[in-house]
Amino acid sequence: MEGLLGLNETMALLVLAIGLAMVLGNFIALVKGDKNESEPVYTGRAWFLLLVGVVVTAWAVASLVV
Repeated sequence: MEGLLGLNETMALLVLAIGLAMVLGNFIALVKGDKNESEPVYTGRAWFLLLVGVVVTAWAVASLVV
């Protein structure tokens, strides 16, 4: 733990949580969007945000490991 209250690690964990939420949320939207036709799913946007979530999650994991 470096610095006051380990803020570097805390920020990396928060970014990891946001990245995982982006990945899981968009994945669920893509899976349920195929079954639920009452509400349209913007698949292009969902795939893009899923990819951004993967990048953010990988970046956060790399920050925690290094």
